[in-house]
Amino acid sequence: MTADRRGPTSANGSGERPFLDVSDLRVQFPTDDGVVKSVDGISFALERGKTLGIVGESGSGKSVTSLSLLGLHRRADRKGRGGARISGEIWLDGQDLVTASPEEVRRLRGEKMAMIFQDPLSAMHPFYTVGAQIIEAYRVHNKVSKSVARKRAIELLELVGIPQPNTRVDDFPHQFSGGMRQRAMIAMALVCNPRLLIADEPTTALDVTVQAQILDLMRDLQREFDSALILITHDLGVVAELADDIMVMYGGKAVEYGTAETVFRQPEHPYTWGLLGSMPRIDREVQERLSPIRGNPPSLINVPSGCAFHPRCPYTAETGGRSDTEIPLLAATSPGHLVRCHLGPARRQEIFAEQIRETL
Repeated sequence: MTADRRGPTSANGSGERPFLDVSDLRVQFPTDDGVVKSVDGISFALERGKTLGIVGESGSGKSVTSLSLLGLHRRADRKGRGGARISGEIWLDGQDLVTASPEEVRRLRGEKMAMIFQDPLSAMHPFYTVGAQIIEAYRVHNKVSKSVARKRAIELLELVGIPQPNTRVDDFPHQFSGGMRQRAMIAMALVCNPRLLIADEPTTALDVTVQAQILDLMRDLQREFDSALILITHDLGVVAELADDIMVMYGGKAVEYGTAETVFRQPEHPYTWGLLGSMPRIDREVQERLSPIRGNPPSLINVPSGCAFHPRCPYTAETGGRSDTEIPLLAATSPGHLVRCHLGPARRQEIFAEQIRETL
């Protein structure tokens, strides 16, 4: 099988599937203007206790991927109308979620997998107390009394660092600060000890100090529960803090995949270079302004032909026209490091070395 079909899956070498194994996932939304190809054939694997960071600009397909894993897209009918067209494979702990019934996925959601949303104020119901919502999430999957569930809710609020959890359990979401609401959302996600935790922009709109606290909390809780963690963000500083592996998405596809150390120290895709170049650095002397990526992300209805990044790529002229017409494969450039680019590995490494020299 080619790397483009399978990607970095089935990597444990034992013949068994990884805890989470996603293969050739495609998510499309039919509209009056055309088909939106939000996710276009991505593959990745994740074991328990490990963290995968998914990064990219808005509109790259990150959040659609996470909602697909949780079965939160309304599925199209047999004629492909009225919702998302989903194909490929999503295996969670040996169970295929794509072919599972909505009832089975609903049962797994919360019990085996859960999500931390980026805006807890809108994700939590404003008419119910924080405690009531955590209690409900717990009782859906556990046949216990309200008093037992309330005790569990207080335990989780204390675990995530909410002060005075015995009284704050009866407060409403608007009575919590932004950081406290995010902690409460994490408590709700963890109440049933899920084995897969998806965090979609978990530190958005939080100040830097609170961001650091939330990231430290997620790291500690992952270690305690041995959960597999998917961290979706546009903030490379966040993934540098937590991720073991990184998948860079652009135009609904993975354009680079590797360990966090490899992607940060030896990136080989021009889009990844652009993301890193537009990120402030405190470990180097500031010599010039940040270098944002020129242009705008592509429309997922009219994705550019060939390499989706070619209208914004400064190295298109070096590919002899292939970038304009031919979609590059996601191919291994070194063990565990996959790149989707028409430039040869030697040329990519040469360009990146030149960029490093210019910034020193």
